[in-house]
Amino acid sequence: MTATPRQTLDPRLLEALTSSDSSRRLKTVLTLGSEPDPALIDALIERCAVEPDFFVRDMLTWALVRLPADRTVPRLLAELRSERPQARSQALHTLSKIGDPSVWPSITTDLLHDADDEVARTAWRTAVVLVPAGQEAALAAELVRELGRGGRDVQLSLSRALIELGEVILPVLAPALASRADAVRLHARATEQLLADPESTFAVEEAKRVYAMGPDADR
Repeated sequence: MTATPRQTLDPRLLEALTSSDSSRRLKTVLTLGSEPDPALIDALIERCAVEPDFFVRDMLTWALVRLPADRTVPRLLAELRSERPQARSQALHTLSKIGDPSVWPSITTDLLHDADDEVARTAWRTAVVLVPAGQEAALAAELVRELGRGGRDVQLSLSRALIELGEVILPVLAPALASRADAVRLHARATEQLLADPESTFAVEEAKRVYAMGPDADR
């Protein structure tokens, strides 16, 4: 897509990006994305870091994806080093939608193990999208280090990322299935079940029940 910069940016549109009305912000981003302009990259990315509304954030990503990747990707990569968790998370999300394979080296272990749950979850999803062929097992080995982390939503995100990698996860999942840490072992069990049946209900609680009843509980 070729985007021709405007001579000037409409200050009213830029002001509308910070409106207290989320509907107005959503319409504004839709307008800006409908007429892609590289001059808007900084304003859109800066808004990503602070936008509180999920739907507006998603529209911001859409608008950024419509801009030239050679202009957008470097700015997004810089956001991965931001001190603001939402800036890191939204940059990762947008990079996953752009799908530029050259971004892979920037999906660092620091991001995969980020202290902020939302950043880590987005990094897991992005890594699975961008991982080069042949490096899936190495990524799986890194991701299983997060088994047992967080509540159900965080654990489900990790399990979904792992099963996207396929059966390469089985060898690295095996030690976790024998872990002395209950949270790790039970999360590994739930992930194994999800890999076997992606349509099954993810339930760490069910895994706890199975282990509590002993080895014959599955029969």
